[in-house]
Amino acid sequence: MRLATWNVNSVKARLPRLLEWLAEARPDVVCLQETKCAAEAFPVAEVGELGYEAAAHGDGRWNGVALLSRAGLADVTPGFPGEPGFGELDSVGAARPEARAIGATCGGIRVWSLYAPNGRTVDSPHYAYKLAWFAALRDALVPELAAGPLVACGDYNVAPTDADVWDPALFVGSTHVTPPERRALAELRDLGLTDVVPTPMKGPHPYTYWDYRAGMFHQNKGMRIDLVYASADVAGQVRSAYVDREARKGKGPSDHAPIVVDLER
Repeated sequence: MRLATWNVNSVKARLPRLLEWLAEARPDVVCLQETKCAAEAFPVAEVGELGYEAAAHGDGRWNGVALLSRAGLADVTPGFPGEPGFGELDSVGAARPEARAIGATCGGIRVWSLYAPNGRTVDSPHYAYKLAWFAALRDALVPELAAGPLVACGDYNVAPTDADVWDPALFVGSTHVTPPERRALAELRDLGLTDVVPTPMKGPHPYTYWDYRAGMFHQNKGMRIDLVYASADVAGQVRSAYVDREARKGKGPSDHAPIVVDLER
């Protein structure tokens, strides 16, 4: 089984590139983030022509997640129990959860596509929301892990260690690297999840995100914030894992590259 995760930064803007990549890489299960697409507007027909079932969760704004599968797509769950809300209020005045998580069972594995809040700045309500979101995710994954094999992957918007940013000194005091954020990731791993770190095909550390600013990608001034967290039974089946840097090149790319993981199943 080939599993992939990719923050596409707008599925509509990136659709030709996505379809081309799917045809070339031929992943069996794909987790997408930052689709910026309402669920009902997701290009189900287009990915269906390549043999994929699709499940999407989105409201058409800056977030949105989706799952594509050629290995079955059952028990689809948009969002997770206890997921905190932020911003827009519902009819009873409670903040609505944003479209940041979708889970399904694909080929006998419970797969979650996750798009963690950015956090913006450490003194922002967005940062407090980010930490609350991670805490709720941890609680939600406890029964999921007890039920069987699981992969929780996507854009976590946290670099796990200093080695996962191109210049740690420049990030001091910024989100994505603070001790509380990294502790939140550690608490997920403590549930029994393994960080499947991509092995460089060649060259330097396998970052997954590079700012659009001129030269950042070509100078490899990036971050590893897209992560694949797998239960022990799945992690033990990993044959290879890599970042597809080629997908970050060319005209009009996402600012993220896909991670591809091959499993022996």
